[in-house]
Amino acid sequence: MRDCFGIRVHGAAVQAVVREVHLPVQSPELTDSLAAKSIDARHDAWKADMPLEDEDALWTWLDRLDEASRQALLAHCVSFGVNALFERPNPYSGTGISQHGLDRRLHEADRLARVTGLDLVEAGWRPTVANYLGRVTKLRILEAVREGVGEGAAQLIDHLKKGDMAKEAERLLVDSGWLPEPLRMVDEPAPHQVDEDESVDLPDFLAGDAGDGGAEQMVAAE
Repeated sequence: MRDCFGIRVHGAAVQAVVREVHLPVQSPELTDSLAAKSIDARHDAWKADMPLEDEDALWTWLDRLDEASRQALLAHCVSFGVNALFERPNPYSGTGISQHGLDRRLHEADRLARVTGLDLVEAGWRPTVANYLGRVTKLRILEAVREGVGEGAAQLIDHLKKGDMAKEAERLLVDSGWLPEPLRMVDEPAPHQVDEDESVDLPDFLAGDAGDGGAEQMVAAE
């Protein structure tokens, strides 16, 4: 708890430590997401109730919590040490994570997600230009649209330049429930695709854009 709320004490009898996980790169919109705001509000509410400056008073406060509140506080503190980061394994040196380590991390993260009923779509995650679509190749963008909305939608945007393609893919995927592979449960399939005969239209200002010359130039550009 001291780690979670920024209180460092040397010589404590209990040496349990929560090592907070920080993302090396994150989308600017993450701070303003519903999930982040919910965590911040919960953290501030706990902190406002705690007598953090007086250790005896803090222990008394903890002792007087009911069991449900105590478990909720424990879960909140431990959550800051959960690492489900998908990163590229490094097989050449002792730095970074090995493939075995990454597989174990993701397996354990999957187990936690299932036990807690985590649903990233319900939590508010959507593929955007900032958090995914603007960071991957055009082929990946088309794959996402194909999985989330269908082949017809992918064909509608395959002639666009990458910037326009990413923006249009964000619009098409907004209510699809599509998640990139690192955010899916282990062995979870892509979302069910729409019927191919379902109409998906481009905005007028994009519909006539020949972009960078279609699929052949798209592959060459990547």
